[in-house]
Amino acid sequence: MRQKIVAGNWKMNKNAEETEDLLNELIDKLPEDTQATIIVAPSFVNLASAVQHLEFTNIAVAAQNMHQTDSGAFTGEVSADMLKSVGVNTVILGHSERRSYFGETDALIADKTSTALRNDMTVIFCFGEELEDRKSGNHFNIVENQLKDGLFHISDSDWEKIVLAYEPVWAIGTGETASPDQAQEMHAFIRETVRSKFGSTIAENVSILYGGSVKPDNSKEIFSKADVDGGLIGGAALKASDFAAIVSGIA
Repeated sequence: MRQKIVAGNWKMNKNAEETEDLLNELIDKLPEDTQATIIVAPSFVNLASAVQHLEFTNIAVAAQNMHQTDSGAFTGEVSADMLKSVGVNTVILGHSERRSYFGETDALIADKTSTALRNDMTVIFCFGEELEDRKSGNHFNIVENQLKDGLFHISDSDWEKIVLAYEPVWAIGTGETASPDQAQEMHAFIRETVRSKFGSTIAENVSILYGGSVKPDNSKEIFSKADVDGGLIGGAALKASDFAAIVSGIA
């Protein structure tokens, strides 16, 4: 049975005091009876304190990125070992903002994924098409290539540590809207793409999250789709009541 997951990517928001305040609000507001795995991803500087703060809760902590090498002269970067040393065992890789703003390629993300897996970390692997890809009808090809170039080098056993997160970049902050049916269509395609290489067991067991502007008023319908296993939440993750309402949308 696939794992239901709701992950909040805080991006470059919340200082130390604000992080503690939001975590306290989440502890108070998140439903205790949810079947979903709940993850939050604060900034690097607040990861250690978040892990300590959430130690006795059902909320896990993830990092937003990591470097592809184990150590070295890479000023400003953070390694898998550093993350694990503060209790972080999950990392978001390949986010659309890392791809577009920082020029991360499929090859680099594949390398980062290999490093994370080698260090026994869970990877939330992000991918998705831009607006011009969707408008030109090239969206399936883009997604297929991102999956193949970024993940098809891993072993069958590695999939136990992979969570897929589809981000329709064209539906985030553009004024365009992705419908729940469009989300389901792409998620079904993603699952079939995984099946074509790794077989039905892996395809049916991998969780695929939707990352296209999920909000309290659309989460339940989106999460009800057969191949949508939860969400990677951006802006709405920064408000405890909204994030809790989204988590409540998981059946």
